[in-house]
Amino acid sequence: MLKRKVLARGPVSVVHTRCNSGPGERPFAEWHQGWLAAYVQRGTFGCRCLGAAYELVPGSVLVGRPGDEYVCSHDHHRGDECLAFLVAPELVDEIDGRRRAWRSGGLPPVAELVALGELARPAAAGDNDLGLDEIGLAFASRFVDVIAGGRRPRGRATANDRRRAVQSALWIDVHAAETIDLQTLARQAGLSPYHYLRIFSASLGVTPHQYLVRRRLCRAAQLLADEDRPVTQVWLETGFGDLSNFVRSFHRAAGVSPLGYRRAARGDRKIFQERLAVLP
Repeated sequence: MLKRKVLARGPVSVVHTRCNSGPGERPFAEWHQGWLAAYVQRGTFGCRCLGAAYELVPGSVLVGRPGDEYVCSHDHHRGDECLAFLVAPELVDEIDGRRRAWRSGGLPPVAELVALGELARPAAAGDNDLGLDEIGLAFASRFVDVIAGGRRPRGRATANDRRRAVQSALWIDVHAAETIDLQTLARQAGLSPYHYLRIFSASLGVTPHQYLVRRRLCRAAQLLADEDRPVTQVWLETGFGDLSNFVRSFHRAAGVSPLGYRRAARGDRKIFQERLAVLP
């Protein structure tokens, strides 16, 4: 039985899949519905596609090209979990113009892809300030690099690129409390998501989502320091997805909880003194 949970939608949609099939269960033919690079998080499974057979383990990548038939089996282990990055056709054309990388089959664990694949786990749980859509774009691009045999040359940000990045950052400042994703930001900047992410990061040294989270944290710090609003209201007014994510993100950034930060901002030095005392 296969269960799917959509974690992000956009040019790169991210879907968590869990399969409970095991040895002895009869496999059946399926067809890839889109451009797919699925990172195996747990478990193992076999895949037959285009006359070849692959065994996929944690860290492996299942690759899919629209219309290709494949058959998955679980001869050695029951169940698996994957994080599937589904890439829009226009983005495939932009990253891999000749579409040579997307040949259906399997890739063994590759260090660069494992590192990116594992970044998605805490991002999905709200434990870091990276966006799943950004990780998906980076994963798709690095996947093409791996297939091509090396990193393709990256152009430096031009003056026009830097201008667009700064204008986008200012737009983020104004709208930081709203729900904003990579596709929205790219559309607002008049760029494709792939090109937008590249020029923003090259120009400002952080990804758009990192910048957004930091602006939200900045606003939260201002509200906590200057006003008597409850922490729950600060959370609601700064755009974080849920209260626990806000508390974790703020504590990670400030070293203290939101309430501790408020007390410190109002003159309680003991909080930060205790924090500094435990640092090496």
